[in-house]
Amino acid sequence: MKRSNNSPIYVVAICGSLRKGSSTHAALQIALSGAKDAGAEVELLQLSAYDLVFQGSVANEDDYPAGVFKLREKVKRADGILLGSPEYHGSFSGVLKTALDLMGFDEFENKIVGLIGVSGGRMGAANALSMLRTVSTALHAWVVPKDASIPNSSNAFDAEGNLHDAELAARLKAVGQQVTEFAALRNSA
Repeated sequence: MKRSNNSPIYVVAICGSLRKGSSTHAALQIALSGAKDAGAEVELLQLSAYDLVFQGSVANEDDYPAGVFKLREKVKRADGILLGSPEYHGSFSGVLKTALDLMGFDEFENKIVGLIGVSGGRMGAANALSMLRTVSTALHAWVVPKDASIPNSSNAFDAEGNLHDAELAARLKAVGQQVTEFAALRNSA
């Protein structure tokens, strides 16, 4: 898929887990493969690489670490955004909340967003997805209809990060594809 200026649609995935080898990371990789299959240029953003600070912990925003501005710039440049999080205590992760708090309308307004949640339990990540939808809407983003919730995440993936459930893998890919397709439609308007 191309932007109106003929460059590819750019889709970033923000991983709301800091754990190495996390199921959130694996799920986002699958969703990004769907975006890439749809013609997007893709990038997975690992929040541990951006020196995040709590909003308000630094008196002057100009004094934020350089990583905060780097993260903002990548998200601002994106046409589509995938937000992925484990469900912790009935919500999405604190590190993802911190990242979102450090951004705003400049990064999200009128962007296309896809949501992915993982959960260690069998109920899935419905609460995390619902709250991410609310936050995305508050940031004036457009959330695609498809989302993906992965239950029992510790047993859902093989050692290479592939899902055992082919239907769930297809759903993850579809989220990435839908973000790419909707971003291309939005950019062509």
